Amino acid sequence: MMEKAIVLAGCAVGAGLALIAGIGPGIGEGYAVGQACSAIGRQPESKGDVTSTMLLGCAIAETTGIYGFVTGLLLIFVAPGIFMGMLG
Repeated sequence: MMEKAIVLAGCAVGAGLALIAGIGPGIGEGYAVGQACSAIGRQPESKGDVTSTMLLGCAIAETTGIYGFVTGLLLIFVAPGIFMGMLG
């Protein structure tokens, strides 16, 4: 009985830590958009280049958040069943 509680607690803590990964991309993307707006304000003729580079960077940064989200979902819904099966 205690083993199952430890497994569930470990999965819950791990999922919480994995979902913290969503904070980084949010901060990074907000900073990137702010800097892009600043750059466009200084040189409006470079709007196309700045915008395309910013969108590519935001897309790459967002993958970190998505990986954390998927890991959290797996720890919440899949891992407890697998570990409980191992316990017997």
